[in-house]
Amino acid sequence: MLGYYNRPEETAAVMQDGWFHTGDIGELDADGYLKITDRKKDLLCTSGGKKIAPQPIEGALRDHEWIGEAILLGDRRNYLTALLVPDFAAVARQLGVEPPKDQTAAAALLARPDVRARFAEAVEAVNAKLAQFEKIKKFHLLQRELTQAAGELTPTLKVKRRIVEAEFQREIDAMYSS
Repeated sequence: MLGYYNRPEETAAVMQDGWFHTGDIGELDADGYLKITDRKKDLLCTSGGKKIAPQPIEGALRDHEWIGEAILLGDRRNYLTALLVPDFAAVARQLGVEPPKDQTAAAALLARPDVRARFAEAVEAVNAKLAQFEKIKKFHLLQRELTQAAGELTPTLKVKRRIVEAEFQREIDAMYSS
């Protein structure tokens, strides 16, 4: 790309040393193909200065059958934490119980020691593959799914990180205060 047509200021803002900087982060695979792994603006920078791309870790967490969504946190903090949205249907199916019909029932299900232990195992399995500074130290299980109606998801069902952080600020603060 040579630049934007008749927009030299905008071209100067995105071009560096002849390369178009999109704001994406990627890696080249063994065959030389570029794989986009994250957005630069989504990088978390810990208080120790370590930069962490959340999407690969969140994706690894979502690979667990009980985790429907994962939001990694830790920007300007000492360590990483995560908000986990359970796949309540999968949890209920495996436990042989009815899926929770409301947040009170969801809270009771998530309070079970065996359920909490299963989520902890999932986090530890992901942590085992991460560098020390990328490991999730604490997590919180949300008692409901994220929704578009609440403004927490885009129309393409991507998490609106800042809105979710604001919505669950009390839970996030609790993970960093204890």
